[in-house]
Amino acid sequence: MVIPVHDVNPVRRTPYVTYALIAANVLVFLYTPGIAGSVAGDSGLAQLCHLQAFLDHYAVVPQELIHHRMPQLVPTGETGLGTHGAGCVVAPPDYDKSPALSVLSAMFLHGSWLHLLGNMLFLLIFGNNIEDRLGHVRFTLFYVVCGYAAAYGFALLNDDSGDPLIGASGAIAGVLGAYLVLYPKARVWVLVPFLVFLPLRLPAWIVLGFWFALQAVYSSGGAVSTAGTVAYAAHVVGFLAGMLLAWPLRAGTPPPPEPRNLLWGRRARHSW
Repeated sequence: MVIPVHDVNPVRRTPYVTYALIAANVLVFLYTPGIAGSVAGDSGLAQLCHLQAFLDHYAVVPQELIHHRMPQLVPTGETGLGTHGAGCVVAPPDYDKSPALSVLSAMFLHGSWLHLLGNMLFLLIFGNNIEDRLGHVRFTLFYVVCGYAAAYGFALLNDDSGDPLIGASGAIAGVLGAYLVLYPKARVWVLVPFLVFLPLRLPAWIVLGFWFALQAVYSSGGAVSTAGTVAYAAHVVGFLAGMLLAWPLRAGTPPPPEPRNLLWGRRARHSW
């Protein structure tokens, strides 16, 4: 797996929406109940119960989204003793949940720092150019549409699942799909793990094509959506949605400049 760190594809305008999305995702993560303890390494039962209750309320649940089959009992966030020992207390939900709106809220939820930082890295590198091409308002709509397509696509393939689906990766996969269509020849600096991390500058079609191929292979082995696993099928659907939405813009998108003598995206000085 290659790790992208920078692309050689300058933009004409400041990507305010991309920056705002990153800030919003980080803030929501920091204020998610139960996350603080897990980040500090204190993931006790109380922390897990709070997190589970929060996710059941605000995350996407496929059977709720497709069948509107709402659970009769949900975690309350409290702990208690039962016949099998300590556990999370469950009760009838005291809130009204809109499955369709949960898709939007789930796009800002993440289960770990690794989950969050991985998504935000891809959004930072590739989102600015798509926002530059679409404009701020259209990019916002594009991002949301790709997120909804990914969530509904995954839910249709897993309509009986009661596990929560969270993360911005479906929407970000749409950004990657659009980047592949609009800037296939743009150069992307990546780190390739081979004994050590080797820096390479590769065309975007190789980097993103390889990423998509991995998601497709993994999803064919069974799509999963629990907090400790990855919803690869959502990545595939989001990526394809981004490609389809960006395709009409392909002819009007100029190729990125190809500067010479670049070292990590900056012009290198010649020494004698």
